[in-house]
Amino acid sequence: MPRRTNLLALLAAGAVTALVVAGLTQASTSAAPGNTIPPTISGTPQVGQTLSADRGQWSNNPTSYGYRWQRCDRNGAACAGVSGADQRLYDLHAQDVGHTIRVRVTARNADGASSETSVPTAVVTSRTPAPPATGCPSGSGAIPIADLTPPANLAIVGFSSNPQVLGRHVGTLSLAVKVTACSGRPVQGALVYAAAVPFNQFDVAPEVQTDANGTATINEPELVGYPASPRQQLLAVFLRARKSGEPQGQGVATSRLVSFKVDLHQ
Repeated sequence: MPRRTNLLALLAAGAVTALVVAGLTQASTSAAPGNTIPPTISGTPQVGQTLSADRGQWSNNPTSYGYRWQRCDRNGAACAGVSGADQRLYDLHAQDVGHTIRVRVTARNADGASSETSVPTAVVTSRTPAPPATGCPSGSGAIPIADLTPPANLAIVGFSSNPQVLGRHVGTLSLAVKVTACSGRPVQGALVYAAAVPFNQFDVAPEVQTDANGTATINEPELVGYPASPRQQLLAVFLRARKSGEPQGQGVATSRLVSFKVDLHQ
């Protein structure tokens, strides 16, 4: 009988020890997650952009994370949860303009959950629309024709003849044509064409490039068709300016019909 009693006592003592040890073990490892590095937000605070949440770092081995985006005042206070915004990414909308954004991350494990909130973003701004394409290069000086693209267009803004008044015999007609674009900037390298109308009055010279001042000088010898009539008072000239490599009449090209005084009594 004493032997049985001793055995029961030993078993009881062992059970108590096991319970105590189990209790100590549970007490030392049973803990909800704790935040060690707060969550952060990356991305541009502008309508149309997407913010991304980094959950930060947590102790006690979280098994899952939850996200809750908040819309706050300009100082990051008076925050309210954004309806339906419970994912790691958040798309900014018009109602976010003028506010800051924070994200609250909740970490969970088998022993519980805890939460931590990021610092606020900068104040959300509205989307800035891209300026419409002009086809004009930056700056204010002469434009190389290679740098000019649609919707910009060339413009023939100046023209003159030498002689200024055409007499009965001209010999060679010299035309000076000025080409600009982008609010009056001279264009260098544009190809300029000139043809008197009707076409048999003066020879049609090959296209001439404009210089750094945007001017092309075109020399066209007189033909037997000039003057077109004994009563001719004006000489009409068709002018065209274009960019090399572009089809005629397309791209940045332009054309213009001009006239010069004729006095057959000279």
